Amino acid sequence: MIGSVRHRPDETHHTNHNNVAELVKQASDQLTNVVRSEMRLAQAEMKDKGKRAGFGGGMFGGAAILGLLALWAMVFGAIAGIAVVLPVWAASLIVAGGLLLVAGVLALAGKQQLSSATPPKPERTIDSVKADVEAIKEGAHR
Repeated sequence: MIGSVRHRPDETHHTNHNNVAELVKQASDQLTNVVRSEMRLAQAEMKDKGKRAGFGGGMFGGAAILGLLALWAMVFGAIAGIAVVLPVWAASLIVAGGLLLVAGVLALAGKQQLSSATPPKPERTIDSVKADVEAIKEGAHR
């Protein structure tokens, strides 16, 4: 009787080992399937968003063209309005001078913004990393 009892835990241990191995394999397979499904879902979502972004970009392009045409119409209207009291060439020069003045102000503002953005590197992050490295070095020397 004792001999038969000794073999029973070994068989149970062997059976449990097989069950655990099967469970691990099933869990691995399920995890793989879940990850693949999530990747397919993400791919489909990004494809849909890409289509929408392309369509939206095209609409912005169309709006920019129409806005430019409207600006031209306003410029011609300003020239025509000033031409009522001055010759057309003088009205054109006045409107062109005003446009050049606005362009100059925008160029200076753009230059200022660009100079504040250079050099194109994350300076605060670099400083923070350097401080972290120094703190680690100080902690290692203690």
